[in-house]
Amino acid sequence: MDVEKPAREGSEARVDLRKRVPEPTAPPVRGGAAPEGCLAVAIRIPVRIIVLVLVVPVRMVWDALVVAGRFLNDALFRPVGRALLWLGRAVFVWPFVGLWRYVVVPVGKALGWLGYVLVVVPLGWLYRFVLTPVGHAVVWVAKGVGAALGWVYAYLLAPVGRAVMWVLKGLGAVLAATGIGVYTALAWLARYLVVVPALWLHTWVLAPVGRAIAWCGRGLVWLVSAIVTGIGMVLYWITRILLVLPALALWRWVLAPVGRVLAVIGREIGDALGHAWRVAGHLSLAVGRFLGTLFRWIFVEPVRWVYRSVLTPVGHVVRDTVLRPAADAARSVGRATRQALATARESVRQARADFRRMLFGEPQRPRPVDRGEPSGRGTRTLGSSTTALTKD
Repeated sequence: MDVEKPAREGSEARVDLRKRVPEPTAPPVRGGAAPEGCLAVAIRIPVRIIVLVLVVPVRMVWDALVVAGRFLNDALFRPVGRALLWLGRAVFVWPFVGLWRYVVVPVGKALGWLGYVLVVVPLGWLYRFVLTPVGHAVVWVAKGVGAALGWVYAYLLAPVGRAVMWVLKGLGAVLAATGIGVYTALAWLARYLVVVPALWLHTWVLAPVGRAIAWCGRGLVWLVSAIVTGIGMVLYWITRILLVLPALALWRWVLAPVGRVLAVIGREIGDALGHAWRVAGHLSLAVGRFLGTLFRWIFVEPVRWVYRSVLTPVGHVVRDTVLRPAADAARSVGRATRQALATARESVRQARADFRRMLFGEPQRPRPVDRGEPSGRGTRTLGSSTTALTKD
């Protein structure tokens, strides 16, 4: 029993967790925007009314212009544009295409063929049969001259150069042996007459003077920097007191509140314009539908009724009583006329044939010519036979 009691308590706890009611939360703000103040609410309604009164005529005029533009585009501009496009092609494109296809291209091909025949072929022949042999001859001559120059260098110039270098080396050794003593004397004189005095002058005169000048320069730089820093601080505080703090106060206490108010007014005017434009669109649509319905009732329906109830029966009566009999009469007259013309043509033909016979006599009939071909078999009768023993 002690084991079942904790299990029962755990199940009750789970049941309580399932039945727990969630805590109420604040409703989310629409669009993630901050709650609006009383200024926006006070500005919104009059601004929307004024903007609606101003925007409705503009939207209706705009919709009328759109409808007129669509009608003109479908009925006038598009056919005129297609006609102008066809005219432009006929006047500008097709002549140039024909000129290019039937004049420029054949002339270019002819000029290319002439250039190939008159320039490329002669140049190729000149290169192959003139310049190439001349170049080979020049290369052969150059190789011969190079070989001759190499022989001169190897057997004449090189030995002479080696002899000259041997003589110069001997002269250099002699001069070096005599010049060592002179070099030592000159070095000793230069050391004690130039280097030692110059070192003493640098150590005891130039270095202290340079250190003094550097100390004076550092002091002057510190003094100038202190003066500039003081002047800069004074100018900074004067600028801060006279310009920055008044500008900051003006921005914080005048421009920022006015800007917020103007931003609220501008936002409300923009929202009002959008809302008024949509409302004016619905009003314009309703007015357009009303005018369309009125035009249909005043003009289209009476015309349709007149066409269906008056013109169609009258047309049927005219067709049945006038047009069809007239067409039948015209067809009968046409047939009679054609028959009369055919009879007249036949009479004229017979009269012409009689007159020709009266003048020239009866024309000779062509005699049949025996071509040696078997005649066709006659019709089989009771008195004839097709066998070899009984045929006639």
